[in-house]
Amino acid sequence: MKFPQPYPLHEIAALIDCDYVGPSDFPVYGMNEIHVVEPGDIVFVDHPKYYDKALSSAATIVLINKQVDCPPGKALLVSDDPFRDFNKLTRHFMPFKPQRDAIDDSVEIGEGTVIQPNVFLGSNVVIGKNCVIHPNVVLYDHTVLGDNVIIHAGTIIGADAFYFKKRDFGYDPLLSGGRVVIKDNVTIGALCTIDRGVTGDTIIDEGTKLDNQVHVAHDTYIGKRCLIAAQTGIAGCVIIQDGVTIWGQVGTNSGITIGKNAIILAQSGVTKSVEGGKSYFGTPAEEAREKLKQMAYVKQIPNLLDKLK
Repeated sequence: MKFPQPYPLHEIAALIDCDYVGPSDFPVYGMNEIHVVEPGDIVFVDHPKYYDKALSSAATIVLINKQVDCPPGKALLVSDDPFRDFNKLTRHFMPFKPQRDAIDDSVEIGEGTVIQPNVFLGSNVVIGKNCVIHPNVVLYDHTVLGDNVIIHAGTIIGADAFYFKKRDFGYDPLLSGGRVVIKDNVTIGALCTIDRGVTGDTIIDEGTKLDNQVHVAHDTYIGKRCLIAAQTGIAGCVIIQDGVTIWGQVGTNSGITIGKNAIILAQSGVTKSVEGGKSYFGTPAEEAREKLKQMAYVKQIPNLLDKLK
């Protein structure tokens, strides 16, 4: 998430009432999670296991819960609860705005686009040319659609990320301030759910087609010309490269990469990154030919046991 303008470090520290290390006018341009940070961004870290990763990341401002040496060229925001204060910044720069109308006045709709009845379009939604949005579709705030996009009935785009911190009182959500960006010529089936990024974007690239009842979690990138069949669940921060085919009822772990032109067969569980250009099957997913051989061998076990009697 980029701020509308650069802010000096001391102003950001004042917003969350914390100490800072570095020049008071150190420029702050935005805030992001560790996997998408850029120079000028704030990243937060609240566990010693990840201190080094955050301090050495591309982020130039680190929101941290311990006094540490500040790396050269960077600044620190020292907080007793970075998770809480990251949420404060999200709430300040990307506040929730209740709406009175089904289609907000700020929505931009391109020429030739058809909006069917009972569609909800939140604030700052942008829809390109020649799109078709079928009944009962919901596009949350800041969703962006390219040209020639088709979204079938009942799909919800831009809901919050499923991202929580366990507290003594229960689960504390990390507020979502990102977007969903859907590029040209994408088709999304009925009853799909696509969550927005926490601070960055969930992206579906050009020409990709989603079947009915597909879930795409926060900050995931789906490449060009992919096919994803019904009841597939894609976890957060997954990268699916161009030309991937995923058949029905596949599930993935978060943070993995599925390589270009890979094929994931139905009911597989992709627990780690897989190379492109190959077919995969099973849970955990392995190359399909090898997995099917293993299954054939397992079927021979009863015969082998009978011979040992």
